[in-house]
Amino acid sequence: MAGLLRERGLHTVCTSAKCPNIGECWARGTATIMILGKVCTRGCRFCSVATDGLLPPDPEESARVAEALERLGLKYAVITSVTRDDLPDGGATHFAATVQAIRAACFETKVELLIPDFGGDLAALDVVLSSAPDVVGHNLETVRRLTPKVRHPRADYDTSLSVLKHISANGTVAKTALLLGLGETLEEVHQSLEDAFGVGVRRIALGQYLAPSSAHAPVERYWTPAEFDALADTARRMGYTWVASGPLVRSSYKAEE
Repeated sequence: MAGLLRERGLHTVCTSAKCPNIGECWARGTATIMILGKVCTRGCRFCSVATDGLLPPDPEESARVAEALERLGLKYAVITSVTRDDLPDGGATHFAATVQAIRAACFETKVELLIPDFGGDLAALDVVLSSAPDVVGHNLETVRRLTPKVRHPRADYDTSLSVLKHISANGTVAKTALLLGLGETLEEVHQSLEDAFGVGVRRIALGQYLAPSSAHAPVERYWTPAEFDALADTARRMGYTWVASGPLVRSSYKAEE
């Protein structure tokens, strides 16, 4: 897996975000490809993705992603990106081109996207949706109260909800994720579950926040496996059709299931 990605000059959120499941997922032959480079224009306090050394998008990247997926023979692909506030459309056209390239090379492969908020630009989001991905995720990341504390100032809880609502209204499967352990209460988590469900989200991932370094937001609390199980039960009772909830769960963990 590492050799193929290196050969194609591709990045993954698995390495850039220091995902705890990298060994398990790469051993299964799955990875979450990160497009639009490896440098983000935001610097959220929970995330380890680099914020220095921004480069223009690579016009050949979409084709290389499709080639890599074809070689891996994946039936399910997850594509995400850094946030690119420097681009007029936030990288929406690049996302659409990548989906189209995958469709052309791997016509049986289902495609899940994990997208940024595009600054709340729903026209840019429509460009992505027009490429007909099977699932589109956008992460709330945390509860409303903590959003200004741990996400970048350009990120906004209600903007994220509007993005998710627009995805669902388009008829596309909408997905989101929350990291727990940043200081949220159980009641706030329940409210976020209700907020996401209320805008049409039906797939959700809940995982434990792990600080990438001492410079990032500290872990305020470790939620127990039993608490994650209880949250999964709560989400299913609300009507969520797919729930992944556990300490090491991340937004694209076992997405192919």
